[in-house]
Amino acid sequence: MEENNNQNDFSNNNTNDNSFKNVGANYSTTYSSFEEKKQKPKKSRSGTGFGKTVLLPFACGILSAGVVVGTCFGIPEIKTNLLGYSASALGENSNSSSNSSVNTEQISLLDYSDTAVGVAQKVLPSIVGINVTYSVNSIFYNGGTASAQGSGVIISDDGYILTNNHVVNSSSSSSYYELGKASKITVSLYNDDTEYEAEIVGTDEQTDLAVIKIDKDGLTAAELGNSDSVQVGEFCMAIGNPLGLGTTVTDGIVSAVNREVTDEDGNTYTAIQTNAAINSGNSGGALVNSQGQVIGINTLKVSGEGVEGVGFAIPINSTTDITDQLIKYNKVKRPYLGIGGIELDEETARANNLTVGIYVKTLEDFSAAEKAGIRVGDVIIKADGQDIETMDELNAIKNAKAIGDKMTLTIWRDGKTEDIEVTLQEQP
Repeated sequence: MEENNNQNDFSNNNTNDNSFKNVGANYSTTYSSFEEKKQKPKKSRSGTGFGKTVLLPFACGILSAGVVVGTCFGIPEIKTNLLGYSASALGENSNSSSNSSVNTEQISLLDYSDTAVGVAQKVLPSIVGINVTYSVNSIFYNGGTASAQGSGVIISDDGYILTNNHVVNSSSSSSYYELGKASKITVSLYNDDTEYEAEIVGTDEQTDLAVIKIDKDGLTAAELGNSDSVQVGEFCMAIGNPLGLGTTVTDGIVSAVNREVTDEDGNTYTAIQTNAAINSGNSGGALVNSQGQVIGINTLKVSGEGVEGVGFAIPINSTTDITDQLIKYNKVKRPYLGIGGIELDEETARANNLTVGIYVKTLEDFSAAEKAGIRVGDVIIKADGQDIETMDELNAIKNAKAIGDKMTLTIWRDGKTEDIEVTLQEQP
């Protein structure tokens, strides 16, 4: 932001007033001398002559100066520059129709800067850089390696670190090569030149989250905030290890909340959108609020021609249960139906003499759905009484339940509807 440097545009008006007064005094002296040469003044006229020759011009000078100064004080901008403070400080009405849309007061950036500095100093010790070495198999040679960088957030003082699954468990491949799992992971701490070797505790591809651990105590765990209370427009800061440069901070605002985004692997997230710069290597780092509390894990950015400042973070509230399970079970336990389905819209359903819903194409052997009596060819149209048309809608209802809970599926079979109760199993 640029500050207004026009404070001195009118600072010399007092000099002009003084010049006006001096000219009036010189004129009065000259006129008085002329009268004395013309005739000797009488006592009865001496007062009148003095008034005409001295007092009247002097009074006119004072009056004129007063008019100019008064006029200047009637203009807020001039008044501010003459006195050094805003006209509004004198209790003047700032809601004038002519100036109501103009803010003539300067805004100090000191508080904003202090906030950013304070947040950075609080959070930086809780952010790590992650260096990963992958094994690479290619059509040209085997046994090669590749490296990548990412970020992480310390979540306990004894070495547990939260990051993205894609940072430590890449599945990248092409017709020329295949990138395997990480063969080595090292962690760089803030203001510490030592490289600490880390092990993978657990990963979850569905949420793109992972937990790793280093053998070190006394770390500074990040303070977690409440991502459900995040508001559009509030200050935020992204902290991570972009481009392998080391710990870096960028700032911005929350651009949107509850934004549905889908990554290149087809996973859909409900994310916080921000315009804080998020670059390669920021993945797994922290998005924090003005109190230095982590509100999200930086995960995605939109790149391409004409795209600027569109990044996404996984809300921290949605990570806590995942993190607990990864530490406890080394995986996430989820309820499971065991079906593979095709989404039927009205056009597809009508063309195949079916109904709108999810067409059951495959059934896993011994799965919860098979045991309950679901068949290939059934169309699931409701789950627990709610109309569904997509797998995402079905999974949302299922994932809100626990393993062992019951779920009622309404199916369409041979032109008739039927309710089938399914007992959810653990996802294999």
